[in-house]
Amino acid sequence: MAPAALFLAVFVLWPLVRFVYDSFFEISPFAGAGRTFVGLANYAAAFGSETFQSASMRTVVYTVVVVTAEFVLGLAVALLFTALGRRSAVFRTIFMYPLMIAPVVAGLLWRFLLIDNFGIVNELLTRVGILSDPSQIAWLSDPRIALFSVAVPDIWLTTSFITLVLFAGLQNIPGDVIEAARIDGARYPRILFSIILPLLRPVIAVALIVRGIDAARAFDIILIQTDGGPQNSTTTLSLLIYRTMTRFGDPGLASAMGTVYLVAMLAVAIAAVLLIWRPGGTAR
Repeated sequence: MAPAALFLAVFVLWPLVRFVYDSFFEISPFAGAGRTFVGLANYAAAFGSETFQSASMRTVVYTVVVVTAEFVLGLAVALLFTALGRRSAVFRTIFMYPLMIAPVVAGLLWRFLLIDNFGIVNELLTRVGILSDPSQIAWLSDPRIALFSVAVPDIWLTTSFITLVLFAGLQNIPGDVIEAARIDGARYPRILFSIILPLLRPVIAVALIVRGIDAARAFDIILIQTDGGPQNSTTTLSLLIYRTMTRFGDPGLASAMGTVYLVAMLAVAIAAVLLIWRPGGTAR
């Protein structure tokens, strides 16, 4: 384990420690310039910033929408694949194809699909009579729906990951337990909520933690589609931290924002383990 531990210490632990350390300083963006210790001033500036608060709220909304949609769709497809058994092999392979697509490519693809006036989605909706004009819905230009529009590519891209994880977990559920419930007269909704989901708690916890953290740090897929616009309606924490570091030239404040995000993600992960997985608990 020593080589792996050394690699993680050099390329993960040390940058993380330096990142948190920088959050207590006012740092000049110019190379070789000095730094000034400011204590918690960067954190006070972050929490007092309306931009930071708005970006945090949008990040929470985006994460909840993406993870909820992916979990519902992924669970439904995983249950369908389990019911089909070996007959689902080909469909499973096809369904996993989006996992091979880079987020940048997915963002460009859906930008062309949803772009105003001549997007393929609006054109198809107009031809079938749902819309009267291709520009009736501005998916990426309307601040009221832009955040949900940029979530669509993320859902399309990684629902297959949730499906894969849940499908693997379903294979480990003892068939005799479900069969015994059926013999006792339990209907499928009862079996799902009283047997399948409780036995899937560890798998669900892992899937939600991994996807929740990944969705909360969404960057490239949003940057390609809207670059945080319109009117900052799709500016999440990742984009705000990036802009604070590069565009506004304030590494110290960006480090403070990133540290807050890191602590928040750690708290969410611990809560998910305790509330969903519940190690040592018994399923009812």
